[in-house]
Amino acid sequence: GKARKTRKFAEVKRLINPKDPRLNQKVPGQEKPKQPVTKEDEVKTVTVAPSAMFFSYNSQLGPPYHIILDTNFINFSIQNKLDPMKASMDCLYAKCTIYITDCVMGELEKLGQKYRVALRIARDPRFERLPCTHKGIYADDCICDRVAQSRCYIVATCDRDLKRRIRKIPGVPIMYIANRKYSIERMPEAFGAPRQ
Repeated sequence: GKARKTRKFAEVKRLINPKDPRLNQKVPGQEKPKQPVTKEDEVKTVTVAPSAMFFSYNSQLGPPYHIILDTNFINFSIQNKLDPMKASMDCLYAKCTIYITDCVMGELEKLGQKYRVALRIARDPRFERLPCTHKGIYADDCICDRVAQSRCYIVATCDRDLKRRIRKIPGVPIMYIANRKYSIERMPEAFGAPRQ
């Protein structure tokens, strides 16, 4: 019969020592090319959370409220026969200061004769003007930047895209028009804003 082979106990393949000098010898022409820095390797900057924020609760909000109006919010207010000053006070049960940026004024002026009533409302002496230092008159970017820098504002808009952008900024409430009256979203419950 066949001769039985005895298996060697714990037989292991012979390995080369990691400190072997033969491993460190460089062969000319086999150097790896340097890889360009990819997006994953770049250093990511994290925005510092404002000191007034406690998670998504904003302690800077409180009466008197500071409201920034958007272009279409003024137009919708006219359509619904709402006075921005009175309707915002009815919504928040407190004194409100309404601000209009230079961009919003520029947009209204560009819209021409059709929106002259909106322009006349925007020039109301009760509303305060916020000067803009940037180029162009695209109000959405201006409002987003201003609100991200100082979180003491409520943004009044009916624009879906702007609402979507502002929802990404924590602690900024959004005022909009629903059922022929002003309503507010993401307002802390500590303040007397009606819940919808």
